[in-house]
Amino acid sequence: MDVVNQTVAWLTNPVNWSGPNGIPVRLGEHIAISGVSLLIALAIALPIGLYIGHTGKHTTVAVNSANLWRALPSLAVIAIVLPITARIDPDAGFKIYPTIIAMVVLAVPPIIVNTYSGLAGVDRDMLEAGRGQGMNERQILNRVELPLAVPVIATGTRSAAIQVVATATLGAVFGFGGLGRYLVNGISQNDKGQIFGGVVLVAGLVLVTELGFAIAQHFLTPRGLRITARADAAT
Repeated sequence: MDVVNQTVAWLTNPVNWSGPNGIPVRLGEHIAISGVSLLIALAIALPIGLYIGHTGKHTTVAVNSANLWRALPSLAVIAIVLPITARIDPDAGFKIYPTIIAMVVLAVPPIIVNTYSGLAGVDRDMLEAGRGQGMNERQILNRVELPLAVPVIATGTRSAAIQVVATATLGAVFGFGGLGRYLVNGISQNDKGQIFGGVVLVAGLVLVTELGFAIAQHFLTPRGLRITARADAAT
């Protein structure tokens, strides 16, 4: 109970909610670096996933490469790229860029794999029907494959977002801010209230992220697929 009391006391202390090191600032930093990392990952992974899913080309190379990326520890990625980025930019290259690169490496695999799986799972008869109606390949992708693959693609994006939000705390080890700063500072100061207060904040942000993406996924999924999913669940 002592740890719980210390955590509650730290979270409810007004001092921790103000100033440049306050919770709102650290929360904003954490959301910003997570959001930027996820957007970059989407810009890289979505086109690759759409291409291999639609054409069926280079799927083995792309999926295996994605799984290889998945095996890379984020902390190791930060440590590897840090000397390079620090030489390019001594300030941001030490604190910000390594964390973003590591988070992009973390987020790309589930987006590629789920995007490919979503498109590959579309009934081939529906694609042939679209071609029979005179649709070109771009129209088939946009009007047939993408709407049907949205639930699977959104699941991969949600998984990537949750992993990034939870893992971005590692950036604090190398000087970045964010909510991970409370864990690093708490450990160095032997302040259990600060350590577990940071854990609670990260967990809360993960839950909010999960909920937000679940809601977005619901509304992005075509109504017909939602009705079918409910009917399948009922049986």
